[in-house]
Amino acid sequence: MSLLDTGIPAVVLRIDRNPFHHGTLGAVRSLGRAGVEVHVVADCAGSPVRRSRYARRIHPPPAPGATAEEILAVLRRVAAEVGRPAVLIPMDDATAIAAARLRADLAPSYLLPALPATLPERVADKAELATLCAAAGVPHPRTLLPDSPGRAAEDAGRLGLPLVAKWSRPWLLPPGSGLRSTQLVHSPRQARELHARTAEAGSPLLLQSYLPPGEDRDWFFHGYADRSGTVRAGGSGRKRLSWPRGAGLTAVGHWTPNSEVCALAERLTSELGYRGVLDLDFRRCGTTGRYHLLDFNPRPGAQFRLFADSAGLDVVRALHLDLTGRAVTEGEAVAGRSFVVENYAPFAALRSAPAGRELAWYADDDRAPGRAMWALWARHVSGRLRQRLAPPAGPVPAPRPELRGAAPVPDGPGGPGVPAVSAAPGGPGTPGTPGVSGTPASSASSAAAVSPASPAFLTGYPAAPAAPTSPATPASPTSLTDNEKASS
Repeated sequence: MSLLDTGIPAVVLRIDRNPFHHGTLGAVRSLGRAGVEVHVVADCAGSPVRRSRYARRIHPPPAPGATAEEILAVLRRVAAEVGRPAVLIPMDDATAIAAARLRADLAPSYLLPALPATLPERVADKAELATLCAAAGVPHPRTLLPDSPGRAAEDAGRLGLPLVAKWSRPWLLPPGSGLRSTQLVHSPRQARELHARTAEAGSPLLLQSYLPPGEDRDWFFHGYADRSGTVRAGGSGRKRLSWPRGAGLTAVGHWTPNSEVCALAERLTSELGYRGVLDLDFRRCGTTGRYHLLDFNPRPGAQFRLFADSAGLDVVRALHLDLTGRAVTEGEAVAGRSFVVENYAPFAALRSAPAGRELAWYADDDRAPGRAMWALWARHVSGRLRQRLAPPAGPVPAPRPELRGAAPVPDGPGGPGVPAVSAAPGGPGTPGTPGVSGTPASSASSAAAVSPASPAFLTGYPAAPAAPTSPATPASPTSLTDNEKASS
């Protein structure tokens, strides 16, 4: 018999169009296995999620960048089709922010945690988070908020290079702009040029001290703050492998007890009066040993299923239990349990795990999403290969008339009679330059350039900096996007 109230369905909501968002599948499986009817409001047309046996129905989502009113209209339509109150589970920052603001309008069709309407927006805002951490005494990288392009260049000198540049509210970035939520900056000029695009980005630019990655430095915390404010379920985990390396989402994570990380998470949650699911990213400073909070995601992280305890409780089940008035009964922590995203870490998926392991896509009781993922991933990788191997586009020079008595033109790489031409740095398709809209800028030495299959949606702190190619032509900054965290 299920501990959950199977008479109350769940609605999993996501605007982000990333087809490889395994956290959505994790939520569908977690509740579906407990007998809960699960509806998915997300773009699953090209996603393995739609193949899950536990997804009762897929509903069309709001468009990316939808307003709160548009999200409300979609959720009201879904509520009419579901026909009874449901637990709402936002899976990205944009929908978590909208759901908190719309809580009164969504009742009684949807059950949501009771918290200040603007709190999810405040913790997801990168600039506001720095202020909240300072007030709560939680370590956070030194952050400056320049008010002009010139000041941005000056602040870059104050912080030291390289540094991290972030847009305060990444969910407002316009699609197709080429702007990334987080990137590594190597020069004052880059900081100045980024700040000049503030109006286009839709939120302020902030500059942050860079904490280099390293062994045993990247940690995360997942939990559920119940109606009393007590943090239940979840725990602290260590990121053993990220994609790309040192920079992105968790490809291999281990449940590793860390009292300091847990204490910081509970202190901040208590100070803020936060309620609901939370996903925090920390990086330990190699010099001081202190854990610095990098991100606060007001929703489930993509790897939340790592923290399924001995009783099968995870943060999504804790949310459903609490909002339906049932006791949140916890089991024993399963220290050493691992979580592997097999398309990013295929060899790790083949290794045994003594304390148990869960794969993001494959499951014995739900095999279709795993098969669909590999087919989709193969197309994704081949598309990236074609993109990288395609010759750079450029104008074809007009043939020059042959002059009588002139010396013959030496043959170049373009063929007989075509002279060799030095490629101009920074042209379309040149390594280190964003040559395709929607593709992260890369550098020959950056972790993101290791494989042509680098995902377009990445989370986390930037990787180690690439050295400038020359004083006049600095290497392009490493660019990453925060996936709601699919990112993380």
